[in-house]
Amino acid sequence: MQNRSNTKIVTIAIFLTTFMTAIEGTIVSTAMPTIVSDLNGLEIMNWVVSTFLLMTAVSTPIYGKLADSIGRKPVFLFGIAVFVVGSALCGIAQNMVELILFRVIQGLGSGAVQPVAVTIIADLYTLEKRAKMLGLNSGFWGVASVIAPLLGGFIVQHLSWHWIFYINVPLGIIAFLLVVFFLKERKTSSNSTLDLKGTTCLVIFLLALMVFLQELENGLNIVLLGLVVIIIVSAIIFLKAEKRAKDPIMALDMLSSKEFTMINLITLLIFGVVIGFEFYIPTWMQGINATSASVAGFAVTPSSLMWIVGSFLIGGMLGRWGIKKTYDYMLLILIIADLALILVPIYTSFWVFCLIAAFNGTAFGAITTASQVRSQVLVGRDKIGVATSFNTLMKYLGQTMMVSIYGITFNMVVAKQLSHHPNLTQKMMNDIVSADKAKHLAANLIPGLRQVLLSGLKSVYVVSLIVIVLSLILNQIYKQKKIAK
Repeated sequence: MQNRSNTKIVTIAIFLTTFMTAIEGTIVSTAMPTIVSDLNGLEIMNWVVSTFLLMTAVSTPIYGKLADSIGRKPVFLFGIAVFVVGSALCGIAQNMVELILFRVIQGLGSGAVQPVAVTIIADLYTLEKRAKMLGLNSGFWGVASVIAPLLGGFIVQHLSWHWIFYINVPLGIIAFLLVVFFLKERKTSSNSTLDLKGTTCLVIFLLALMVFLQELENGLNIVLLGLVVIIIVSAIIFLKAEKRAKDPIMALDMLSSKEFTMINLITLLIFGVVIGFEFYIPTWMQGINATSASVAGFAVTPSSLMWIVGSFLIGGMLGRWGIKKTYDYMLLILIIADLALILVPIYTSFWVFCLIAAFNGTAFGAITTASQVRSQVLVGRDKIGVATSFNTLMKYLGQTMMVSIYGITFNMVVAKQLSHHPNLTQKMMNDIVSADKAKHLAANLIPGLRQVLLSGLKSVYVVSLIVIVLSLILNQIYKQKKIAK
């Protein structure tokens, strides 16, 4: 990167894009009950999140390679433009299918914006200043996580859910123009090649896996068997392609370290737990506690705040306890918090959920930062970038897969409960998750609907508990490597 770039203005543009993409995850979760109620899409609501995460996950390594070969600026601008267009289209969606399709476009933009932004920071700043700027960039992510639930609740209550997507448009346009005029980049040649075969197989594998998870609801059928074949074949071809690829999309040789493998598997699982908590708690608040969308957002806010705290505390934890003990303690916190969600009675005070969120956030923040740091430490200096990308990919994959599993579990339990209550319908379930629309339901039906909803939500956290326990087991089966300082 040439010095002709206006570093300060470009950095502001990067912070804007970080804020823009970070806010998208939590704000959609906060608004989801209203969206579901308006578009009658309770059964497929998990696809709104999973498609976005999937497209971000599979496109991130592709854009990383392109940024090395054709330059940061064109890839960054392309990502911002696609994200803005996707956001605008999401805002005009008239049904759940349209919204899901437009979220695909958003995800393809997000996959370019997030990694390339970090790469540009590395280009602009010296090693001494880079850590500070990356910390500030992460700070914007944290601020967005805190603001998003509150902002989402306010927008839904006072404007329309469509505006949770429209707000990204002016932010994206400003960032786009700042990058166009103030980021100067000299053209460089690179030997980096795009692993098309590996990328294609990975995309096919993940799409087939998602559809497979959704199709499980319908029981054993020819479609399910066909998907199993596609999953197995694409996985085998992918593994063979990555072993032969000159510049693989996923460096499989890093997996020879059992500690590296286990830590990243735990990352995959715990980020699945994160999405289960942040996605379904707003639905619990509005559907059962009958809170407004604005208040519902506050239930997740302590998690975002304590996430930042947990990230800052992790350095001391690792220095005192090491990675294994730190993970054990944090996972035990998650188990206790998850058990609380499973065991609480139907009418539980709002502050209890805030307390649970605070404990969850502390553990989430600590585990997230620890996994990234440890992944970098366990590989050679020349593979730090690859290890970081792999760790990031695991986060997205975990969320993508788990949100589908949660959706299946939730839908199956709700459907089973509804079969025992002939007077209750799926349309009523769509209405009960919105505090505003619930007011129009017959008063005698509301307790039964809330009980059905509670059963579905608690089943989600039973799945989360299984995942956390599995993570705890995985943390016991590797030996912590001593790293020379």
